[in-house]
Amino acid sequence: MSANLKYLSLGILVFQTTSLVLTMRYSRTLKEEGPRYLSSTAVVVAELLKIMACILLVYKESKCSLRALNRVLHDEILNKPMETLKLAIPSGIYTLQNNLLYVALSNLDAATYQVTYQLKILTTALFSVSMLSKKLGVYQWLSLVILMTGVAFVQWPSDSQLDSKELSAGSQFVGLMAVLTACFSSGFAGVYFEKILKETKQSVWIRNIQLGFFGSIFGLMGVYIYDGELVSKNGFFQGYNRLTWIVVVLQALGGLVIAAVIKYADNILKGFATSLSIILSTLISYFWLQDFVPTRVSLCRKAGVLWPDLGSLQPPTPWFKGFSCLSP
Repeated sequence: MSANLKYLSLGILVFQTTSLVLTMRYSRTLKEEGPRYLSSTAVVVAELLKIMACILLVYKESKCSLRALNRVLHDEILNKPMETLKLAIPSGIYTLQNNLLYVALSNLDAATYQVTYQLKILTTALFSVSMLSKKLGVYQWLSLVILMTGVAFVQWPSDSQLDSKELSAGSQFVGLMAVLTACFSSGFAGVYFEKILKETKQSVWIRNIQLGFFGSIFGLMGVYIYDGELVSKNGFFQGYNRLTWIVVVLQALGGLVIAAVIKYADNILKGFATSLSIILSTLISYFWLQDFVPTRVSLCRKAGVLWPDLGSLQPPTPWFKGFSCLSP
């Protein structure tokens, strides 16, 4: 049963990661009449959906008893204000990160985004060494160096890019800065969250409810500050369509799926699932979105990024088990 849940959760993770990147990219570059949906409101809605999903999971763990659910939420959240406040820091960072991913995918093709975003493995490793006192061996540092080299080659302009003065769907520099900032925020928030989880015995779902609560507050603040005028003019759900709701649901599903993978599998297989997602995103980006043209050079560059993920399946494996970061 546990083996079935392990591979089921991994399959869902591959599907969720690939689908989110591609649908988000497509929704941000699709030309339609009327105003485009606001990424700030999409982040808030995703947080609210995540809270609802976690409450349902806690309800199930409470043997479908409303009285037991109320007692758990009261005891674990309201009666432990300091424990709850600890989640404000990673929650605010995750909210920033989720908004940055919309910016990144508005300006980068899906394949380039997927590969560059793997730098979060490097940032997670660095924060794990500094915050959790983890020790890395020569093999692990070599993998990280190859990862950085691969990402650098992916971002290095090709001859066709140098000749072209126009960049489709926005500025590549803005997208790069957004995804790099998201990598650092993901690494720090993930390790900080891992540290909190190791110091307490609270349920992962309770922690996600706490994250979602603060994430909703920070998200609403962002909506008011940056898009308040547009919301007052065209409404909170302006530009929302079926595709937008699919993006929102997939984003809300992300944190829950990763939590399930860590619970039923491990981060080694999670890295392999991420590599499969990169391959699928590259293929679909080429055949469906048609915003990525593969060349021998670009494929070699991506292989340099995939190698550390795929190489994590080789000994020594305990290192990757340390990266229990529930980042979206």
